[in-house]
Amino acid sequence: MIGVIIARLQTPYLHPGHIGLIESVKAKHRKVVIILGVSPVLGSKRNPLDFPTREKMIKKSFPEIIVLPLPDHPLDTTWSTTLDTLLTNTFPGASFALYGSRDSFIDYYSGKNVVVEIPAQGQHNATQLREFAQDETMDSMEFRSGIIYAYANTYNKVYPTVDIAVFRNNRAEILLGKKDIDQKWRLIGGFSDPTDESFECAALRELREECGDITVAPMQYETSLNINDWRYQRETDKIITTLFSTNYISGTPVANDDLAELNWFKLNELSDLIKNNLTTPTHTPLLNTLITKYTK
Repeated sequence: MIGVIIARLQTPYLHPGHIGLIESVKAKHRKVVIILGVSPVLGSKRNPLDFPTREKMIKKSFPEIIVLPLPDHPLDTTWSTTLDTLLTNTFPGASFALYGSRDSFIDYYSGKNVVVEIPAQGQHNATQLREFAQDETMDSMEFRSGIIYAYANTYNKVYPTVDIAVFRNNRAEILLGKKDIDQKWRLIGGFSDPTDESFECAALRELREECGDITVAPMQYETSLNINDWRYQRETDKIITTLFSTNYISGTPVANDDLAELNWFKLNELSDLIKNNLTTPTHTPLLNTLITKYTK
């Protein structure tokens, strides 16, 4: 019978708990296999290490152990079947005992193989080890090469932002902000957060962060657009913003966060502001969309 350890091993090194687990399974089986879960997300805080990196880490201490990848799957039943198929195809005719601790794969596995629960080896915490590692800077070529490797092995990303056109006086006037960084007028907005329930919620949050406690009508979707932000002009990652509009109801707008100034402008003045280079070029397509739609 082959001893099979199901793990993720998303740590900078094999800690004593890992080593103890592997040694205990090796003591019971002449052949040991480690199955490493592979996330569909390419590079993340929870799954920073790809399969080849973790395989090399294991092989350095246990060169005789066979290491196989197993992609994550949203359905536990399908994942279990895929695991069983991987083992039987790799080792035809063999039988298997699957090892894991109480908080491991055991509760999700519904396959045909024997499952053995083993006590946790110490109080080691993978999340805590990753947090320790992310705060440590090393002066070595290997460390710098590792950072380059990690960034190269992630998907190209789109960063979502929201911009808000706040109107008053029957949409004849619009509220714009100005930042110290360029002294240009712009729409109010910013990056969406993972904690935002929707882009509409993100827009309302950004509005209150940058303009204070003002009351507005519900957000109305206007358009979305790839933004030529100066920070990402030379990057493969880009920004796509969602533009909302809303009607001002009450309260006094006060420039907060990274805004230095707020002011109301007549909508029919925006074209001159753009022409005289008084607005940020990044927002020109968004402002032109509003001018076309709402200028009478």
